[in-house]
Amino acid sequence: LMYHRIAHLQADVWDIAVSPENLEEQLKLLKKTGRVIPLKELVKEVQNKWVKKNSIAITFDDGYVDNFHIAKPLLEKYELPATFFIPTINIGQQKEFWWDELEHLILFEKQLPEYLSININGNKIELDLVDEQQLNAEIISKHIAWKAYEQEPPTLRASLFYKIWEALKPLNNEQQQEHLEILRNWIGGNISKRTEYQCMSVKQIKEIEANSLFTVEAHSETHAALAFHDKSFQKKELELNKFFLEKIMIKEIKSLAYPYGSNNKETILAAMDAGFKAAFTTEEETITNKSEPYRLGRFQVKNQNALAFSNALEKWITM
Repeated sequence: LMYHRIAHLQADVWDIAVSPENLEEQLKLLKKTGRVIPLKELVKEVQNKWVKKNSIAITFDDGYVDNFHIAKPLLEKYELPATFFIPTINIGQQKEFWWDELEHLILFEKQLPEYLSININGNKIELDLVDEQQLNAEIISKHIAWKAYEQEPPTLRASLFYKIWEALKPLNNEQQQEHLEILRNWIGGNISKRTEYQCMSVKQIKEIEANSLFTVEAHSETHAALAFHDKSFQKKELELNKFFLEKIMIKEIKSLAYPYGSNNKETILAAMDAGFKAAFTTEEETITNKSEPYRLGRFQVKNQNALAFSNALEKWITM
């Protein structure tokens, strides 16, 4: 299972946040199944080609601070093991991931200039916001209800957000930040520092790893969409992340989750060269004896109550 955020968010366009209340209901149900095992145990089963049916492993991506404050205590309460895949770049920083800041700047900034023209890596994006410069209740409600991965943008602002997001995703972190700075200046220099959108500190990560229920594993240096880059870039992304986590925790980092699930043949070679024993995607596939160790699937958990989650779980198990 794949989680990201445990929080009540103003908007969740990628549908990656689960409320604390729903997480607790889901964990209660998972505890009753008796099927939850540590990820490292599942990886060993894959390597030995002897995967027990209906086993469940819990994972969290990105290292948001709510994982420490909300998910960790609930997992401890129900004595459920979990793995946290953490990128290096925002550890202990008063910074947001680029996609969170972009969402805030375009979808929820109170006042935007009328016209934007920006060139992002050869993609010229131009838009006249017409009547949407000033944010209002109607626009906000549309943005709150929007699911960007399956619905067309409901507003001009949403269309602009999605076009910029698509153009920024394949770039490296330095390029992403350069274009965010252009957007901040276009808007008026706003820099978002929402504490609830920040990542865990080194101390918090160490505290998670200190509990035998939990493991911390790799998620790349800068959360790059790896398959858009050459093998040397990919290898550096993985090695730097692995080295940093191993240094602060004095343990071997053996598993990896590809950011955005983005991977290709070179990614797998880079993961092998970096010393990883297994890697996880975002593909919704059950893990079996035939699963490739460097392309292991996961199911994204939605913000569901116990009944809806139970139905989803049964569906995933029978896939």
